Amino acid sequence: MHHIHAWPGEYTYCPHCATELEPEVIQGKDRPRCPGCGFIHWRNPGVGAAVVVFDDDHRLLMVRRAPGATRAGYWSIPAGFVDYGEEIRSAAARELEEETGLLADVGDVLFVASNFHDPAKLTVGIWFAGTLTGGTLRAGDDADDVGWFDLGDLPPLAFDTDEEFISRLR
Repeated sequence: MHHIHAWPGEYTYCPHCATELEPEVIQGKDRPRCPGCGFIHWRNPGVGAAVVVFDDDHRLLMVRRAPGATRAGYWSIPAGFVDYGEEIRSAAARELEEETGLLADVGDVLFVASNFHDPAKLTVGIWFAGTLTGGTLRAGDDADDVGWFDLGDLPPLAFDTDEEFISRLR
C-alpha cells in the first residue's frame, strides 16, 4: 500500500468514512482517493481577495503583517481568504475592514495571480479596486500597522504577487 505525502492540513484519511486514502492517478496526477467509498481529495487552492485603495495623494494603503501571520513584519495590500459560501467582493470588503478599519465599495478586478509562497496552502489571489466610503484607520486582525505609501517608496513587501502587481501599477 502506498502512503500519501500530505502537507499540513491535507487529508490522510477519508472525511466521509475514515479509511486511509491511497494515491491513484486520476486525470494525469496522483490524487488521494478512498478505497472504501471512492472519495477523491481534489487539492484545490484557496482564494484570497485584496482591496487596492489610494488616498488623494495617490498613496497606496498597506498593512504590516502581525506576529503569527505569514511573512510577519513585512507589508502587503490588505487581503484575506474568502470563506466558503461568501461572495468574493464581500470577503474583500470584510478583510479590508478587519485589517484597516476602513470601509470601501469593492469594484473591478485589477490583477489575478497564483500564490506559491506557502507550499502547504496554495492560493489564487484577486486584487480589486476599492473606493473608500468610511471607517477609521487602525490596524487590526492579522495586521499590526497600517499606512499610506508612495509607489516609489514602499516598505519591504511580504509577497511576490504584490511586488508584481505594484510593478504593473508603476
